[in-house]
Amino acid sequence: MYFTVNGSSKMHVSYNDRTDLLYIRLDDKKQDVINRRVSDDVVLDIGEGNKIIGIEILDASMHVTLDRLLPVKYKVSKAAV
Repeated sequence: MYFTVNGSSKMHVSYNDRTDLLYIRLDDKKQDVINRRVSDDVVLDIGEGNKIIGIEILDASMHVTLDRLLPVKYKVSKAAV
């Protein structure tokens, strides 16, 4: 299973249950990133201006209650269509 939610034009959440990887992209702007490991299971993507633009959580099911996080229910506003 590969699950993706686009809650807004800027935030993107994806989970891959084969690799148990949760990725949260905070900015949809294309840019070069530097990966900074902050723990054994968390890697930050640092973009322009030294801002965090992505969070990668390895072995996500050990750190996040996935059944409460996924699937996410959301509505598409008329302005977004």
